[in-house]
Amino acid sequence: MGKWTIEALGTDKVIIGMCHFLPLPGDPSFDKKGGIEKVIEAARHDLLALQEGGVDAVMFSNEFSLPYLTDVRTETVASMARIIGELMPDVKIPFGVNVLWDPKQSLNLAAATGAKFVREIFTGVYASDFGLWNTNCGDVVRHQHNIGAEDVKLLFNIVPEAARYLGDRNIIDIAKSTVFNTKPDALCVSGLVAGAETDSQILKKVKEAVPGTVVFANTGVKLNNVEEQLSIADGAIVGTTFKKDGVFENPVDVTRVKEFMDRVKKFRENLKN
Repeated sequence: MGKWTIEALGTDKVIIGMCHFLPLPGDPSFDKKGGIEKVIEAARHDLLALQEGGVDAVMFSNEFSLPYLTDVRTETVASMARIIGELMPDVKIPFGVNVLWDPKQSLNLAAATGAKFVREIFTGVYASDFGLWNTNCGDVVRHQHNIGAEDVKLLFNIVPEAARYLGDRNIIDIAKSTVFNTKPDALCVSGLVAGAETDSQILKKVKEAVPGTVVFANTGVKLNNVEEQLSIADGAIVGTTFKKDGVFENPVDVTRVKEFMDRVKKFRENLKN
């Protein structure tokens, strides 16, 4: 239980900090005057703040490529590869990638950069803010092996933000069948949107349903609920909480990261005792 997180990321009850890229070339909100250099420098600031604050791993994502695509264009992936390549000398901890919302492109980026994990929507059919959203996990996993990315861990988001499962199935049935049919490395349980708290009761039910699978709290883990969430989950993916004033659009605040990680480290110590 949680074993691969110890081997790949160095700990159980792991905290993965989000490094959100500003809008990229081709995105509607891309700052053409500031150019890709502005995106790189903002990403470097957030990466260094997350590392100094003590997170266990970092995940790079094109969070501000709004509105998102489910068939991501080449210029987006190329830009993300450029940014990560520029940051590589500064990366001191394990990292993953998330190309929203395209699992094949996430794996392509992981293979190109040496990422240890990807987070994506791999399974299900959804009614979403960006239209009917379908997936093909079998095709994606075969692509993973074809490009030599079989060691990349797959984090399955089974409660997509801003989307609803088309089939009338509860989260427990989804978790069980996802684990049986697709053998994910982890399940990510979310709130409705980025920064929204993951319901601890749902988190608990999912973990109990698939005790042999790593389960992450995917959104809304904050200073005041981190112990409760980590008492159930094997780890958490944290974005908004680490931002200045806890505002999604702001840069990462190293003081907030340190305060949060100090609490996490105390929680881990208490588990050992």
